[in-house]
Amino acid sequence: MKGALEQVWDTKNPKPKKKRKKLAPGQKAAAKRRAKAAGRPYPNLVDNMAVARKAEGGLARMFKKGGDVNLSVGRGEKLPVSKGAGLTAKGRAKYNRATGSNLKAPAPNPKTAKAKARKKSFCARSRSWTKPGSRGAAARRRWNC
Repeated sequence: MKGALEQVWDTKNPKPKKKRKKLAPGQKAAAKRRAKAAGRPYPNLVDNMAVARKAEGGLARMFKKGGDVNLSVGRGEKLPVSKGAGLTAKGRAKYNRATGSNLKAPAPNPKTAKAKARKKSFCARSRSWTKPGSRGAAARRRWNC
């Protein structure tokens, strides 16, 4: 049909296969709820795409007011400032499950080129986090910046 808008299911996926990610269990549940509320059968592309698009906010969503990932020092999901701040393995796993992200542990002594680049990027990005006793300053110490 010339001149008509192409439907999303008739177009090629713009992401290469290596970059495509599967929905996390929480995202799949949200897509099922969305489909049920609209009276559509699941699985379907429309609800999966809507949920995936919503999750693309990534790390910024965690810190926004009303973010859906609640991490606590008491539950062992993040470290107190005295121990270097940052997320624990349990906290990273919880965040990754909830958002479909892939947060990695700090790389204070990187061995690979990729890890060295992560450290360089973190140290450059956090250069202004110098307030004594703050979580940012503690995180910089933990990364050996």
